Amino acid sequence: MTLRDDERNTIINYRLNQAEQALDDADFLLNHKKLSLAANRIYYSLFYALTAIALKDGFSTSKHKQLIGWFNKKYIKTSLVDIKYSKLIYSAYENREKGDYDFLFTLTYDEIANSRVHTEEFVNKIIPNLLTQ
Repeated sequence: MTLRDDERNTIINYRLNQAEQALDDADFLLNHKKLSLAANRIYYSLFYALTAIALKDGFSTSKHKQLIGWFNKKYIKTSLVDIKYSKLIYSAYENREKGDYDFLFTLTYDEIANSRVHTEEFVNKIIPNLLTQ
């Protein structure tokens, strides 16, 4: 499907708004000590931000790991984005998976709060910078 620039920009902005809302949700959940749910929202904040940048670059997939792999190839391996964000994304993905499906997995408040801080940095500084390139 081919999108006009205005359609593409509308969807990109929608995804960025979803990323912000997911961060707000994570804050609420962290404040209520719902750590697995907060981890889920942190991951989805990153996912929505990644889909925005992928759309800008004309990349489309329905697979989470494929999206992450594409981002790493395009932005991490070329040193356009610091590798710490790749580690953040993989960690958030694993935390979300384990939090959703592994009932014996436990997360600490500090781990999730730290991930949330770095996610906000990624969503509010790194992604907007990439969108203007």
